[in-house]
Amino acid sequence: MCLYPPEGQLSKTVQNAAALKSHSALTAAALSGKILEARATLCDSDHNLHVDLGGLEGIIPREEGALGIREGLVRDIALITRVGKPVCFKVMGFDQLPDGRHRAILSRRAAQEECRERSLDLLLPGDIIPAKITHMEPFGCFVDVGCGISALLPIDSISVSRISHPRDRFCCGQEIFGVVKSCDTAGRITLSHKELLGTWEENAALFSPGETVAGVIRSVESYGVFVELTPNLAGLAEPRDNVCPGQQASVYIKSILRDKMKLKLIIVDAFSAATPPPPLRYFRTEGVLSSFCYSPPSADRVIQTVFRG
Repeated sequence: MCLYPPEGQLSKTVQNAAALKSHSALTAAALSGKILEARATLCDSDHNLHVDLGGLEGIIPREEGALGIREGLVRDIALITRVGKPVCFKVMGFDQLPDGRHRAILSRRAAQEECRERSLDLLLPGDIIPAKITHMEPFGCFVDVGCGISALLPIDSISVSRISHPRDRFCCGQEIFGVVKSCDTAGRITLSHKELLGTWEENAALFSPGETVAGVIRSVESYGVFVELTPNLAGLAEPRDNVCPGQQASVYIKSILRDKMKLKLIIVDAFSAATPPPPLRYFRTEGVLSSFCYSPPSADRVIQTVFRG
């Protein structure tokens, strides 16, 4: 597991469960500065987050709820939307409630500061990292790249096959991988994703002429219908009436033209179905990409992403 994973992963570990088991275990975590994770159950009227630690109550004061809250750079909606979800934190100490019960004082901000200083600030373009989809907009999606810190994945960087909205490819809460596209001096990180889904040749190798396979209609033009076979591979089918983008389709593969990076298809059937996005097939999930060439070596057209150099 990544040292600073997206929120929701630490709570699955045996080590995290052991640290939440008792007051003494939490005290040890406080002394060692260990990052833990538990579910936020309430955001009170002062926007303090209350956290379920099992046998002990925990509270994250508003200004400790996220990087940027104290400075006014992040709105309180970032705290409200954490209710019911796992949050990471460091144990800063304990206080005693009027009824005699002890309560742990927690800081999500401290966990995020460590994640940024020891991990995210060291990232360079081309680094492959785990991420988690947190929110989707027409222009792209926001992803958790560690301890609840957000990065942007623009829609045109999601896949080679064009989509109308990120929900065509992802669902909220989905764990993915991304490759760092840029990092600015303000700490904003932009990711890409399509380079991890394989080259044209790697995707085309999954299919053969003569097969009938499943696809998704992505675009309908006067000269034909573009059908996606994988997120990084689409082909052109002959024109057909009464089809529309978003429909599922069964298509016959007429030919695969590697030099031209083209698949010629025939739509056998098209139908509407409320199906979730299929699981992603990654060709790479770790290491560094200095560059990525989507095109086959023999192709006339070169489609390439350069991350370093």
